[in-house]
Amino acid sequence: MSKLQINNLIRSATFFQHTGISIVFVFMPIIGKGVTDSIFEIGLLIASFSFAQILSEMYFGRYSDKKGTRLKFIRIGFVCCAIAFGLHYFATDLTLLFVVRIAAGIASGIMIPAMIAYTYEINTDKKRAATILSFHALGWLAGISAAGIASDLRLIFIISAVSFIIGLIFTIKLPSPQQKKEIESGTTKLVILKNKFLFLSLLLRHIGAAAVWTILPIMIVDKWGGDLYHISVVYVSNTLTAFILMNIMTSKIKLSNITKFKIGIGFTTFVFIGLLFVTEWWMAMPFMSLVGATWAFLFIGGNFHLMENNPHSTSTGIFSGTQSFAAVIGPIVAGSIAFMFDYIAVMYFAIAIIVCAFIVSLKIKK
Repeated sequence: MSKLQINNLIRSATFFQHTGISIVFVFMPIIGKGVTDSIFEIGLLIASFSFAQILSEMYFGRYSDKKGTRLKFIRIGFVCCAIAFGLHYFATDLTLLFVVRIAAGIASGIMIPAMIAYTYEINTDKKRAATILSFHALGWLAGISAAGIASDLRLIFIISAVSFIIGLIFTIKLPSPQQKKEIESGTTKLVILKNKFLFLSLLLRHIGAAAVWTILPIMIVDKWGGDLYHISVVYVSNTLTAFILMNIMTSKIKLSNITKFKIGIGFTTFVFIGLLFVTEWWMAMPFMSLVGATWAFLFIGGNFHLMENNPHSTSTGIFSGTQSFAAVIGPIVAGSIAFMFDYIAVMYFAIAIIVCAFIVSLKIKK
C-alpha cells in the first residue's frame, strides 16, 4: 500500500473520530439544560467527561508506548466510543447522562494519544503529519455542522455512534508497525518535569477556554438571540480556520514549534476580550475564527515539540490529558462564577487566567 493511501485512511479515520466526539460535545450544555436548571450541575456534567478522559489518556497513552503498538488502541477506542456515545440516546435524566459521559470520556481517551502518535510515526516527512492532523479540526467542523442541520438533540447521538463505526472501518487496512517499546519506569513523571512550563501554560489557557465554552452555547441562545443551529454556525468558523491553518502550518509558517505554541497561548486572550462586546450571535464569529487560529498554532506547535523530544504516545497523552484536566476545572469554575455573578464574569476570569498562561509559556526553552 502506498504512503498516500495510508495517509488517506488515517485522514478518514481521524475525521470520523472527531466528528463523533464533537457532534455531542458542543451541544452538551444545551442537553444538560434539558435535564437540570442548575448551571452548576451542567458544569459538573461537562467536567465528568473530561475527568474520565484524563485518566484514560494518561494510562493508555503510556501503555501504548510500553507495548510499542498503536493500532490496537485505536481500534478498541473506536468500538468503545460507538457503544458509549450511542448509549447517550437512552440517557433521559441527569444521573444517566453522568454515567454515559464518563463512559464516553474513558472510551475516547483510549485512542486519542495513540492516533496522534501513529500519525506522527507513520510519516518520515513530519510536514505531512500536520496536514493529516488537520482532519481533527475538519471532523469537528463536520460534527458541529451535522448537529446544527439535524436540530434534534437525540438524533445526534445516533449520528455520533455511526461516525465511530465508519472510522473503525477505515482502520482495517492500516499497517501495524511495531514501535520501540518504552518500558523505563518513571517516564511519565520525567516527561512532565521536563516540559512543566509547556503543560502548565496549556493547563491555564485551557481552563479559561473550557470555562467560556461551558456558557457560550447558552449565551448564544439565551442572551444573543440565536437559535440552536446558530451555535453550529458560530463554532464552524472556529474549526474551519483551524483546518486551513493546520494544512499550511509547516510549509508556509517558518517558525519553531515552541514559538507557534506561545503564539497560540497569547493570542487567545484577544478572543475573550472581543466576546465581551458581542450583543448578537453573529458577532461572535470572527472571535471564534481567531480561536481556531490560536488552537492550530498551539496544537501543532505543542504536540510536535513534545514528540520530537519525548516518547510519543506518553507525551501526547499528557498533552491531551492536560486539556482534559482543564476541561474538568473550567466548567466547574464557569458554573460557580455564573451562579454567583453572571456570564460576563466568566469572560473576565478567562482573560485573567490566559494572561497568566502566556507569562508561563515565555519560560519554555527551545
